[in-house]
Amino acid sequence: MAGYSMTIGGEAVAAAGTFGVVNPATGEVAERAPDATREQLDAAMDAARTAQAGWRTDEKARREALRAAADVLFARSEEIGRVITLEQGKPLGDATMEAVGAGVWLKYFADLEMPREVVQDDASALVEVVRRPLGVVAAITPWNFPLLLAAWKLGPALLAGNTVVLKPSPYTPLSSLLLGEALRDVLPPGVLNVVSGGDDLGAWMTAHPVPRKISFTGSVATGKRVAASAAPDLKRVTLELGGNDPAILLDDVDPAAVADKLFGAAFMNNGQVCSAVKRVYAPEALYDDVVEALAARAREAKVGDGTSEGVQFGPINNRPQFERVSELVADALAGGAKAAAGGRPMDRPGYFFEPTVLAGAEDGTRIVDEEQFGPALPVIAYRDLDEAVARANGTHFGLSGSVWGGDADRAADVAARLECGTSWVNTHLALAPHQPFGGFKWSGVGVENGPWGLHGFTDLQVIHRARS
Repeated sequence: MAGYSMTIGGEAVAAAGTFGVVNPATGEVAERAPDATREQLDAAMDAARTAQAGWRTDEKARREALRAAADVLFARSEEIGRVITLEQGKPLGDATMEAVGAGVWLKYFADLEMPREVVQDDASALVEVVRRPLGVVAAITPWNFPLLLAAWKLGPALLAGNTVVLKPSPYTPLSSLLLGEALRDVLPPGVLNVVSGGDDLGAWMTAHPVPRKISFTGSVATGKRVAASAAPDLKRVTLELGGNDPAILLDDVDPAAVADKLFGAAFMNNGQVCSAVKRVYAPEALYDDVVEALAARAREAKVGDGTSEGVQFGPINNRPQFERVSELVADALAGGAKAAAGGRPMDRPGYFFEPTVLAGAEDGTRIVDEEQFGPALPVIAYRDLDEAVARANGTHFGLSGSVWGGDADRAADVAARLECGTSWVNTHLALAPHQPFGGFKWSGVGVENGPWGLHGFTDLQVIHRARS
């Protein structure tokens, strides 16, 4: 075992206790990670607070440091990718690209302008609006894209002049611990601190008196607890929470022409993507063709250990999620749905589940109404388009959605009716660092990415200079 350490004040820090990190391809503990104490969290917060006083003063140095951090990620992407595959399960090529993508996000923010806004310039006054850093940011990241989603937070937070204490998911702490190690010589001590631990550590962070901002990505239930914990201290929060993203196929769509994109958008990262397609609404006249096109791709998919050649999909990341997906699929089958492909766990060690396409599921079935976050996709028939839109919107979720059709203008008109943060036309999961990402309703508070995400890590300050 490699012996991973936390990063506090620019130094490698061990912990008295450790916890096991399971390789989801085997179901066995592959590594151990340090289990931070409350005192070590205090030390990380103190280091971040101390470092912030100097870090906030030199924008040029911050940009140079972010560029250097991106270069480190590019140079070490294969090494980091192997760690991501070990702890998360995704194929090695995808994991390496996640590390590269994290570098791309940091590079984007290194080059993003933060202009001063002049709102008045006349004989009486010069009034400017400037953005100031909040202070220390507590960043809490999930297990599906442990490094990429850390970069979504680190890039804007650090550019704005904040310092960060980062806590990864206990299922996938290793890549973030390695990130902290890799950047110790790039960022000044205390600018990025990385601590690892379980749910108690997350609760300590959100209630800690030092951070002025909590940036959290995870489940709706945990997001609500984060918001409640932050409220007494009036901490700012950005919450990127769950999604149950619909894809509506119009009656002029060619199922064969869109099947590859639609399947990829539903099953990317084994369906473990907040904004992946979670349910497909298809017109009755095309329903059988849509189901078969998706099922054919599911039956052909190569599932296995992410380190094996040619594997497209790895295991589900952890046992609780594996059991949840198994339960939701079994419930749908018991309720009358049919598995056009897949439908059961794979008979092998680890948390492998067959890529599953379900026909005959209806609204009201748990796998349609809830977020499955795994390799199981229900396809639901509809007769009336207005009804399909209403059913797509009839949920507490509102992260993203998509509309697919031969007439792009018509599809765009329908997409505008979806109640979600991102509404795609003839594509899905088209994410980029310059494009804001956030959700309506229970899917989140605030946005990430682009200048809008950057603004979430700042306070506005008005500089008013009288001239007369």
